[in-house]
Amino acid sequence: MPLQINDSLIQRALAVLRIVTAYLLIQHGTAKHFGFPHVAMFDNLVPLSLPGIAGMLEIVGGALLLIGLFTRPVAFVLSGLLAFAYFIGHAPRGNVLSPMLNGGEAAVLFCFIFLFMAVAGGGSWSLDARRAPPRHRGLTGAPR
Repeated sequence: MPLQINDSLIQRALAVLRIVTAYLLIQHGTAKHFGFPHVAMFDNLVPLSLPGIAGMLEIVGGALLLIGLFTRPVAFVLSGLLAFAYFIGHAPRGNVLSPMLNGGEAAVLFCFIFLFMAVAGGGSWSLDARRAPPRHRGLTGAPR
């Protein structure tokens, strides 16, 4: 029996993508500000430097995405953050059109996943879905 793809399954898959991506992003922020997981290049990070501010956005934005609160605007801001991260931190290393060669694959993937979430929303397992009035919910209760 083939798997039935419907609105409910799509909204749940979107929620899983949001939760896992937020968890991974939070680790980047905590590595910068709390030293966990330890990344040697962040040992002497200045909190108000570009990487320090990025880390703050990663922690706060990642936490909001994790619970699915204000998913669309937060994802839009984080998409911009990761685009800047790529063009400021990775593209100058050369091979702009090949992120695999300049270490920017994660930044590009995060950027486009967040851009997708800015359009699609947070899925059915989010606080946004709970807060939406019933007339604005899809088949699964997720906001349209």
